[in-house]
Order: sequence, then structure tokens, then C-alpha cells
Amino acid sequence: MLLGLLTLLAGIGQRTIWAPSETFTASVPADAAAAPLTVIDQKLRTLHGGTVKIDIQGDGNFMLATGRPDDVSAWVGKAAHNTITGVSADEKSLTVEHADGEGTVPNPAGSDLWVSNENASGELEYTWTPPADGDWSLLLASDGTKPAPASVSMTFPNDTSTPWAVPLMVLGGLLIVGGVVLALLSARKKDGEGDGGSSYARRARARNGAPQGQAPSSSSKATMVAAGVAAVVLAGTGTAAQAATPSPAPSGSASSQPAKESAAAPVLLDAQFRRILEQVSSATDAADAAKDAAKLADRVAGPEQEIRTQNYKIRSQVGSYEPRMPVRSTKLLTTVVTSGRDWPRSVLAVTQGEGNVVPQILTLVQQSPRENYKLMETTPLQPGTTFPNISRGGTETLAAADKTGLLYSGEEAMSGLADRLTSADSPFKDKLVEGESSPYIADTLSYQAEVVKAGENGNFSFTHKVVPESTVVFRTSDGGALVLGRINFGFEGTPKAAGDKLTIGDDAAALAGGKETTTGMVLSFAESMAVYVPPAGSTDPMKLIAATRGLVGASFK
Repeated sequence: MLLGLLTLLAGIGQRTIWAPSETFTASVPADAAAAPLTVIDQKLRTLHGGTVKIDIQGDGNFMLATGRPDDVSAWVGKAAHNTITGVSADEKSLTVEHADGEGTVPNPAGSDLWVSNENASGELEYTWTPPADGDWSLLLASDGTKPAPASVSMTFPNDTSTPWAVPLMVLGGLLIVGGVVLALLSARKKDGEGDGGSSYARRARARNGAPQGQAPSSSSKATMVAAGVAAVVLAGTGTAAQAATPSPAPSGSASSQPAKESAAAPVLLDAQFRRILEQVSSATDAADAAKDAAKLADRVAGPEQEIRTQNYKIRSQVGSYEPRMPVRSTKLLTTVVTSGRDWPRSVLAVTQGEGNVVPQILTLVQQSPRENYKLMETTPLQPGTTFPNISRGGTETLAAADKTGLLYSGEEAMSGLADRLTSADSPFKDKLVEGESSPYIADTLSYQAEVVKAGENGNFSFTHKVVPESTVVFRTSDGGALVLGRINFGFEGTPKAAGDKLTIGDDAAALAGGKETTTGMVLSFAESMAVYVPPAGSTDPMKLIAATRGLVGASFK
């Protein structure tokens, strides 16, 4: 009974006074090397299951960003950094690996790579929860010039299972019961001996024919019962202990391998995209209102920066000149996001907010990990056209020369469009068409023909040349592609005879510095275009989806 009581108390103690803590906390060692960046490996979030809490203390301001592991690694690049990779065997220290490199980096705060960016001063208590499916790492930094905060501790869920508690309580209870049974049997034996019970028992065995010496004594019976119970209970405790220890997963199984990034995962989540789009819209609004191209620098580049810069210059002199269509973050009709992990990365938004007569395609490009997305082109949809169906969950981007599964490569599509705009008899006349209500190609050819016909004092020529590096190709849901890019539209005029004068409009004059010339003139336009290319095997022609142009240059010869 005493043994049973002690065993029972041992089982109860495992559930109470000796119960393991529900969490444990591990910290970065005090002697860890200083570095401008600290990466917290994605493995730690699921190391012990459940929610992980992080406590960071530092001097002054610092930030903690969440991003895909490959994005975090790409941003870190060759910079010196620490990586928190695991927990020590005694679960008191975090394992830190140091990599030498650049001692200072740009401030990572505000990077478009981060899904979330926590800013703090002095201390931050952070609960690590994933923003979406897949793997996510954390990046800790001050401002890139100072060391990242060195005081980092992480609190993990602890294994609170006590596999021996219940078996010990059951065993203790049975031992107590066994002790009671032994006591009762022992008392009965003594009573039997006192009234001649032993001789009566011998006569009873003789009548039943049972040989003497084979019947177990009362104490032996109790011992056998207790032994049997103990054997059963101990077998049960062995099973419980075995069940509490997870079996090792087979080599190569899903449970033994870290979760891999989905090949089709988009490079931006919706929340990221909307944040970026709002910043782009705000930058262009501010620049448009002030006619100040310097305000475009952070969020606009390429053709769109060039067109808007020249638009501001013209509008400062010609009040009636039409401004560029505004860039709106709403109404957001659809987004197109690449699933390619390399740079440059391209994404599209189709919006139709205030001032957008028709929906407008916004092409944004991130040239490298440490640069933010910038607006490269704005291309209004042609009236009556339909934007092709493209998966919003991430789609493939193709190289301009890649013709895989397509009727034409992006390179061929843009070259065909350039030729189609230059010549009424282009070989692509029937291979690339436009809607009846959106005659951009027809109007361009008509304009060029009329200028040549009406040019009594001059000889005029026109060229449309593709800018290869601007071409972006997105795979559409039907296996075709949407091709976007820039074409340089050149308009050149030369007087027919000495003394003949050529006159240009007020808009071009604002860039050329005058309205008339006797030597000749050159006008330059940037055309932003979007073409749908059918999949290979289709008999359908390519279609012009969106188009616009803007004057970017005017000069005299």
C-alpha cells in the first residue's frame, strides 16, 4: 500500500509540481558578432509547432520585416549578417551563424519585398504568424549603418506531454488495491488457523481428490494477482512511452523535408501590390500637380518618366496641352503578377479610377532586389477590347525571344506591330488586327499618309522601331501571351527646296525652341503598346489590346 501511494503521488506530481513549462525561451548569446543585418531562419517558426514570440531590445529605432526566404537572401546579398538558425540542446541559447561582408547597407525599411514591416524604438514584442502559405523569414536591422539589435530572445511552445503520469497513477492505484487485498487475505488466514480451519481444509482437499501441496496458499494467490496486474500495467506504460516518442520519418518523406516554395507562387501578395500601387499613384499625382519631374524619381522610370517629364515641359508653356492620363490605384480591375523568382520582375495592374476614360494597364518593374517597383508604362485599353484572362495567382513570364507554345514570340509580335504601323502593305496586315471601335493602327497610317500628301514644302518619312529591353511577356490562361513594350515613333521632315519652311505645332515648338525651320525637323514619340498573341496552332490573328503615344522630343536639323 505504501509503494502504491508513492507511485500514485509520483504520477500526480508529473501533472502538477513536476509538470514541464508550457513554453521555453532561448536567447542570442552575448558574444555573437555584430552585423548590420540579422536573418531569422524560416525553420524556427515551425521548429516546435504552435506560435513563436520574439522579444527584441535595441538602442534607438529598428525594424523587423517579413519576406520570402529567397527574397530576404537576395536583399541581404553580400552584406555582413547573422542568421539565427536553431536552438541549443539545452534550449537556452539560439544558434547564430555569422557571415562576413559589407559593413553597411541601405536601410531595408520600406522595401517592396517585405509583406510587412514592423518599426520599433527600444523594444519590440512580436508574434510570428505567416502572412500566407509557404515559407517566411524575418530580417532585423537598425538603419543599415549601425549593427542590428543584439538582444533577441524567442519563446517557443514546449513539449508538455507526460507519458508516464497516467500509467504511474494507474499502477499506484492498483498497488494500493493489491495491498488491501493482501491485508484482507492475511486476516482471513489468521481467523481460519484459530478455529481448526487448516485441518478442515485438508479434509476438504482429500474429499475432492486434490493431492496435497498443489493448492497455492492465500499469500501466494495475492502475490500472483499483484504480479499479473503489475505486468499488465507495465506493459501499458511501455506502450504509452513508445507512443509518446514520435517515430522517425522515412528519409525523403514530406515530413522530413522543409516546405518548398511553390513554383507558381506570385512574387507579390495582394496587400503588397495595393501598397505599391498606392505609392506609385501618390508619386505621379504629386508630380502631375506640380509639373515637377523630380517627384517622379522614386516610383516612375523608363518611358513613362520620359513622357511625363516632357509633358510637364510642354504644359508649362502651352496651357491647352492635354496632360497625361492620371495613374489611379483604384478602381483596381485586375492584377497580373509573375511567379518567376529572378530579376527584373514585372507586374501589371488594370485600373479605371477618376480621370480614366477607359481602363489603363500599368506596367511596373523591379530591376533588382534592393530597388522598388517603378511604373514603366501606362497604356489605356483600346475601346471595345477585352483584357485577356490571366491567373491572378501568379503567371509565367517569358523572355522576349521565347516562342514556346506561342504563335509568335514577344519579339516577333512587337516587330510585327512596328512594321504594321509603318507600312500599309505590311506582311502583318492580316496577322495583327484591331477592333473596329479602336482604330489606333488605322489612324496612324491615315495620319502619316495625309502628312505626306499635304506636304507641299517638305519631304516626310516615318519610322516605328521597337525598344527591345522594354518588352515584357506574360503567359495568358489559354496558353497565349500578352506582350507589352515601347516603340519609338520617329517623324522626320526636310524642306523640298532652298528657302522652303516647315512649321511645327506649339507642343513640339516648346521642346524644339521655335516653330519654323528651313533645315528640317525631327519629332519623336514614345508609343506604349500591348498585343495579345494566340497559342501555337491557332488560326486567329494577333490583336492590339492597348496603345497610346506621347511626344518626347522635337528638334531642328
